[in-house]
Amino acid sequence: MSEPTLFGANRQVLTLSLARAADAVGNSFLIVVLPLYVASGVVSGATYGLSEALLTGLILSAFGLFNSALQPFAGRITDAVGRRKPFVLFGLGVLAVANFAYSFGSSYWALLAIRATQGIGVAFTITASIALVNELATDTTRGGSMGTYNTFRLLGFGIGPIAAGTVVNGGPYTIGGVGMSGFEASFYIAAVSAVISFLLVTLLVNDPDIERTGGSENTSIAILDHESEGLLDPVFTLGIASLFMAIGIALLSAIEPSVNARLGQDATLFGIEFAAFVLVQVLVQAPIGSASDRYGRRPFILLGLAVLAPVTVVEGFVVAPWQMIAARAIQGLAAAMVFAPALALAGDLASEGASGTQLSVLTMAFGLGTAIGPLASGFLIQYGYPTPFVFGGVLACLGIVLVYTQVHETIEGGGIEFLLEDLRGTLARD
Repeated sequence: MSEPTLFGANRQVLTLSLARAADAVGNSFLIVVLPLYVASGVVSGATYGLSEALLTGLILSAFGLFNSALQPFAGRITDAVGRRKPFVLFGLGVLAVANFAYSFGSSYWALLAIRATQGIGVAFTITASIALVNELATDTTRGGSMGTYNTFRLLGFGIGPIAAGTVVNGGPYTIGGVGMSGFEASFYIAAVSAVISFLLVTLLVNDPDIERTGGSENTSIAILDHESEGLLDPVFTLGIASLFMAIGIALLSAIEPSVNARLGQDATLFGIEFAAFVLVQVLVQAPIGSASDRYGRRPFILLGLAVLAPVTVVEGFVVAPWQMIAARAIQGLAAAMVFAPALALAGDLASEGASGTQLSVLTMAFGLGTAIGPLASGFLIQYGYPTPFVFGGVLACLGIVLVYTQVHETIEGGGIEFLLEDLRGTLARD
């Protein structure tokens, strides 16, 4: 294994992180582009009495639904085979084809099918790549490695929305004598980003030597905790907390037209608001993950949920773009405190050779949350603009209760007391 190079992440993790950043650029393009594409009048077909907002929510949610449903299956396959890289490449190949196929989609149901295909491909990419990161890290670098991986992925995810609004509004284009609309250009960029990611993984990432799981004992997902005094399995509990977090952060995308109308803004400002959440995570995810290697995972998870709850509610009451940007930035800080430490904690608890299955609980939950979020906001917006955001805040509060009562610390000596003691020592030396 290579020596650690950044927040405990070795060169293999950094390469895999760069690859995920490339395809994340394309994926995040579509978060902003698809609602505008549906609302542009280009898309037609039977609606079966569904509103445009709900149809948009269904299209966006299809990715997360299929992605989440297949992740335990994908994780279990990679554990049984004992290989990760081929499944990462398979998922990226499917993603590249699906991104390109959007340029031919002209009906609601075609977009729904393409979005579902995307979800199938990414299910394999996410589970295999997260398992790779877990196995390339050590017990003392897992938080930093998870944070670094997620930082690069989110860097791509943050750049995409800012560029997407500009690309759409700047069309049509003529490149090499070929004309294309702003929407088509966005779909092509998304496809090319997946191809770049495919090439990076092919050339620069190798599978570590892992033990193949011999049966179903280590590849099952536990719901109840049979080993301690808790009611729920701690990994399953972390999955529920990740689900609630993801729902809260994904509420915005399906109601983009309503947000733009309320705040008096265009697609570019919405892209900046969406990206503010991600870009803050880029800055703090790796340091927080690395800090969780020293101070423990649980304090960061609890604090993140405690911040997430009120700031999600506040998003439903802001009246200016700068206020939404600020709220999304704080929401990004809160999510960073939950995501990397939670993945690291689950990795600490994962059985040998079964990290694909165990970590898929969290990645599945996050994907399911990104599916439920747009669907929930598309439905709840009819009961008043703040309603979806209040719903997200309540879920975050439930997450605090679950983590506090059902999840134990895995870092010896970790905890808020250790962190405060260290801070006092630092101040005393200064």
